[in-house]
Amino acid sequence: MCGIAGIFANNARNYQSEIQKMTDAMEHRGPDASDHEFYDNAALGHRRLSIIDLSENGKQPMFSNTKRECIVLNGEIYGYQTIKNQYLEYPYRGSSDTEVILAMYQRKQENLIHDLPGMFAFAIWDEEKQQLFCARDRFGEKPFFYAIGKNNEFIFASEIKSILASGLIQPQVNNEALSHYLQYGYVNTYQSIYKNIHTLPPAHQLTWKDGNVNISRYYNLPSKDRSISLSDAKEEFIYLLKNAVKKQLIADVEVGSFLSGGLDSSSIVALVSEFLPQQTTISFGYDHEDSELKYAKEIAEKYKTNHIEIHEKKQDLATSLLKVSPFLDEPFADKSYLPHYEICKSARKNLTVVLSGDVGDELFGGYNFYRTENQLRKHFSYKNIVTQFGLKLYKNLKQLSYVSQKNLEHASILDFHQNSVRNFFNENERKSLGISSNYQQSYSFTPRPDSLNDIMRVDLEKYVPGNMMVKSDRMAMANSLEVRTPFLDIDFAEFCIQLPEQLKLNNEQDKIILRESMNSYWTDTIRNRHKQGFGMSVNDWFKEENLMNLSNDLLKNPNQKVFNFIDFNSTQKFLNKDQKHWNLLQLALWAHNNQSFL
Repeated sequence: MCGIAGIFANNARNYQSEIQKMTDAMEHRGPDASDHEFYDNAALGHRRLSIIDLSENGKQPMFSNTKRECIVLNGEIYGYQTIKNQYLEYPYRGSSDTEVILAMYQRKQENLIHDLPGMFAFAIWDEEKQQLFCARDRFGEKPFFYAIGKNNEFIFASEIKSILASGLIQPQVNNEALSHYLQYGYVNTYQSIYKNIHTLPPAHQLTWKDGNVNISRYYNLPSKDRSISLSDAKEEFIYLLKNAVKKQLIADVEVGSFLSGGLDSSSIVALVSEFLPQQTTISFGYDHEDSELKYAKEIAEKYKTNHIEIHEKKQDLATSLLKVSPFLDEPFADKSYLPHYEICKSARKNLTVVLSGDVGDELFGGYNFYRTENQLRKHFSYKNIVTQFGLKLYKNLKQLSYVSQKNLEHASILDFHQNSVRNFFNENERKSLGISSNYQQSYSFTPRPDSLNDIMRVDLEKYVPGNMMVKSDRMAMANSLEVRTPFLDIDFAEFCIQLPEQLKLNNEQDKIILRESMNSYWTDTIRNRHKQGFGMSVNDWFKEENLMNLSNDLLKNPNQKVFNFIDFNSTQKFLNKDQKHWNLLQLALWAHNNQSFL
């Protein structure tokens, strides 16, 4: 895991100071080394977190054997040893996955991307072509931002703060991205919060030549469901998941696992035990009756792991927010980013690489609202849903408080999902705040309005890269920790995406394929437990005096930077110590953290 950066312009060697500032801004992503390489028209920079090939042969930027190409890579290419054997004509100097990409490029040029698995964002400068070729992984695990500088330079980096550090960009706030944040709590994965700093979307590639930028999609999610029996699906599920875990354990440092005690992380830990005689597991929990620590401990004891428990410590939330939020670079409202930072911080004391059970819910149908949507589809016609029976179905689903008479007035379960699930400020509320722009995301497929599988596909292309992977990457990298996600192994993920809905959930059960396949790996308690989050309450947080003082400083002073973008008087109506209040506070924090640029 690393941080990458580049500046492309005539006389690129004149940009040594700028490229140094860019990599310095990302020291947290790679504290082990910093290096830069230059051609006449290209400057490449890299921060290294040493994981594979710890020798000098693994350092970046990395030249090819001919020095006609140079690469910077952020991420990991899983199964790269097998790929390497297919390109034995290349004279390898080391054992890194980075060098394998150079070998692939020399033979296949840009077409290499179709054969490249893993989580990655990389850039290859081709001196002979005077061309830059960049790509980002299929599910958006690794970030890639780019911009055109004030002197027409092409600039890229792993983080927005790195581009800003170059001094070559005066950022301009993107009202479409601001609207998306207010509605969903995160910036869309196809945009950045600035309209003149862009993100390369997941599953896309970019070429820059002669001042021209060309972007294209190289991968689409499989859009058709398979027909497969449960017994056949279980066999293939176990085979592919074991293979994914095995590939992601490859490193020249110890690899541990996050363990929440939920079904997903417990499954990862169980399979790791088949390949590692002793693994380290890390759990984070709150000391209350609903704490997940007891579940995690059960699995740790079953597999005899070196288990580390991180207990909640009463901290000053205001201080934590001011310390952690700058790592995000953009407004971000997922309230679990603070505990995620803490577990990554604690994990880094013992490990450099950790496996995560993320994205199981989107692949196996694990969220409660998927079951709600299944019930909506089965029992009601949406045209007639607003009837006296409309809410009877949900009386016992107390976690689904967003289900109401008003937000059931939608045309389909897809429409319901897009406009009622994980929604915060509606269109009228956004307009009252002074934001009238909207952004409509396109997908690599055409979602069917009544398909649960397509709703999960939408989440894989929207919520996962825009929220989950942002949180995972930024909080881990803030602590110089690499987090790997076995469920996003391309072969395993594609298999799960195409499974028929009935193997994922029904009205009584979720994650059917996971439960049927992994049942024997769990304890009785784990088998019977229900999904649980970190158990935090925003309402309780706002009871802290210091947090309210921070909120008052940032949201009750009309001179704060955030009110250059939203209406002050309207904002006051939403400060009710609830989720909307929290989201506005995160927006104000972002403006405060970046006030020197705004």
